[in-house]
Amino acid sequence: MSTGDNAAKGHFSAGFRTALFALPDVSYFLLRDLIVERTGVLFDEPKRGLLADKLSELVTAYGLTSFLDYYYLLRYDASPAHWDALMNRLAVPETFFCRQFDQMTALARVIAPAFFAANPRRPLRIGSAACCTGEEPLSIAMALDQVGLLEGNSIQIDATDGSPAMIERAKAGIYAGRSFRQLSDDVRAKYFEPDGDRWRPDPRLLRNIRWNVANLARPDEIERYATADVIFCRNVFIYFADEAIRSVLRVFSKHMPPDGYLFLGASESLTRLGVDLELVEIGGAFGYVKEGRRPLVEQERFSTADVSAARRALL
Repeated sequence: MSTGDNAAKGHFSAGFRTALFALPDVSYFLLRDLIVERTGVLFDEPKRGLLADKLSELVTAYGLTSFLDYYYLLRYDASPAHWDALMNRLAVPETFFCRQFDQMTALARVIAPAFFAANPRRPLRIGSAACCTGEEPLSIAMALDQVGLLEGNSIQIDATDGSPAMIERAKAGIYAGRSFRQLSDDVRAKYFEPDGDRWRPDPRLLRNIRWNVANLARPDEIERYATADVIFCRNVFIYFADEAIRSVLRVFSKHMPPDGYLFLGASESLTRLGVDLELVEIGGAFGYVKEGRRPLVEQERFSTADVSAARRALL
């Protein structure tokens, strides 16, 4: 491999590590563009130092002597293990139970009952994309249980993340105090069992959840999950390049059912991206549906006060 970067000369020393952290221009541009292409995540100029910090550990672990060498490794070595390691390094494990719970309440009190009334023989499929360590799909299960829908109905929650390490942590199902910072002690005691100073979810919450690794930037990996009746893809597009977001949304829009729903994070908006999905209010929460469907959805208004009361009961 080439060692052409000016920062990469000689062996790893304290001085070299300092130079490596700086991430020279050529290496930065090559790595930035490759990472956007393969993961969707954009490290623009203000995040250049953050990218260098995240990649330095991997460069060292592979025994390489420059960021450019690491670029060549990612670009030309076919081993998926390199990209798995990178996805693990880029993952942001910052989440908690019942985050933006109004959307989950709208699912449980509006969307799910209407779905089962119209489709008594079909399973309700829910996607939790970029599920991180599993708090979101478990919160969805709790919301459905609160209204008595988790038992006695066919429900499948597909929880996916691009990081294999995050999925392994989700499968392990061990949660510490910070994950419960928006959950009442009574609700935690109802749905979780103590395990030392941590907590494990009640097995009945897990029965409907399937855990899988899926990279949102790879259409072939997410197409089958995009067919879900309801997709939660929250707080991930804030890290994505605009074109990467459009690419993901094209897959969602193409494969989601005509009466499907998409929920994004509170700070994420599609209005400037020119996609064929439109914003709609559903039971006091906001989501997206296919173009032309908004008037029909808004005819089925649900009391915001009732949704708020349900949210208070759980939190």
